[in-house]
Amino acid sequence: MYQDFKLNGNRPAYLQIKDYLKALVLNGILQAGARLPSTRELSTITGVSRNTIIQAYQYLEDDGFIYTVKGQGAFIAQVEVKQEKELRLNWPDLLTGFARQATELDIEKKELRWEKGLISFKSIAPDENLFEMAAVKKAFLNRIALNGAKLLNYGYARGYKPLIDYLVLYMKNKGVNPDGKEILITNGFTEAFNLVLHALTDPGDAVICENPTHNTALKIMKLLGLRINGVPMTEAGIDLETLENALSRCRFKLGYLIPSYHNPTGLVMPLEKRLAVFERFSRHQVPLIEDGFNEELRFSGSHVAPLTALAGAGNNIVYLGSFSKILFPGIRVGWIMGDSSLISGLESIKRSRNIHTSTLDQAVLYEYLQSGEFDKYLKKVRKVYRKHHETAVKLARKYIPCRKIWGEGGLHIFIELEGIDARKLLAACYKHGVLFLPGDLFFTDNSGANTFRLGISRVSTAEMEQGFQIIGDCIRSLA
Repeated sequence: MYQDFKLNGNRPAYLQIKDYLKALVLNGILQAGARLPSTRELSTITGVSRNTIIQAYQYLEDDGFIYTVKGQGAFIAQVEVKQEKELRLNWPDLLTGFARQATELDIEKKELRWEKGLISFKSIAPDENLFEMAAVKKAFLNRIALNGAKLLNYGYARGYKPLIDYLVLYMKNKGVNPDGKEILITNGFTEAFNLVLHALTDPGDAVICENPTHNTALKIMKLLGLRINGVPMTEAGIDLETLENALSRCRFKLGYLIPSYHNPTGLVMPLEKRLAVFERFSRHQVPLIEDGFNEELRFSGSHVAPLTALAGAGNNIVYLGSFSKILFPGIRVGWIMGDSSLISGLESIKRSRNIHTSTLDQAVLYEYLQSGEFDKYLKKVRKVYRKHHETAVKLARKYIPCRKIWGEGGLHIFIELEGIDARKLLAACYKHGVLFLPGDLFFTDNSGANTFRLGISRVSTAEMEQGFQIIGDCIRSLA
């Protein structure tokens, strides 16, 4: 016995010994009252130091698995591990309708998956190779030095105060009037959108948005049982005439728009249209959720104020912000800016769900942002992503026969085909090692079968050219 023990990985050896002996007890191999080898003996058998065995025995005794008798050694304690008759439940039958629908709408489970060797255009996450890790490490150490163990304790549902103050100034610099408004820190966009919808809508309520729109937002609206009215997108953005007609004939609980680098089309709503859209929602007194998606990735032209800046001291816009598509999506920090009374209600909902967003993550992000590193990073990545986007459009025009290439910037382009089903195209491309997202996932009315989105942020120029060429060849073979 004990000769089968093998050290592995970076886990401390004494913990591996402890876990190994625990498993022998729990599996009934070592019975209560059995004497363990001496520390010297087990050290020889396992090939680890005697001190390692002593530590392992100490931890086992702390856990109640062994006891020691002075002058006699260590013995297995009476550990109750009684196996009852097995009961196997059919968990799929116990899932609620909500859980089943969530599974059905989960594109990570339902769509084709990435495998090693594939050229994938699915992701629109930032390229982690552009992250300045030295600056992140410095931010982490600085905040730990300043706040210490407080960062590892419970925080506040509203968020980390220094980060909130920073974001208020950040929004003011976008032209937003913060009077009467407050900020709530969230676990990225997804929680922010969920919180707002849970606070303002009930199943069966009507909501209005662009068509196509952000797939995650669409999934959440469907899961909450909302009636979704999608307004078609033109080359100039959302169709104003259709929007006006819809707002005139139906009472919507709220609207949801992505004015900058719209997902999936990549369009940027010009100022004149923003003013027109804002006027229509205001006149019909419909609250509007503005998704600040990719707003920071302005490649060219002058600053375009977010819709919430156009509201001035008005409170009909709820702004959802996140750095996830340009900076550290793994940190999962986003925010909601809205009327103070709304934020108060959202705070209570958040506290009932997950108490607060990680204080450590918020503090490190704040330190990074306020140090000036974010501004330097933005200046760098705008150049990189601008060039990448220009290259993508150029290569798409060269290799992909299509009706239209949508997009003015950001981390993706959107392709509209001429009479070809994008899912059939995807099946053909997958066989040749290329993966992308079919466009029907973004449409509110099951249309868009002839469209697809190409994420370009995490592929090289060589991969882009090779992948686009394969897509073009597959289109020609299908046509």
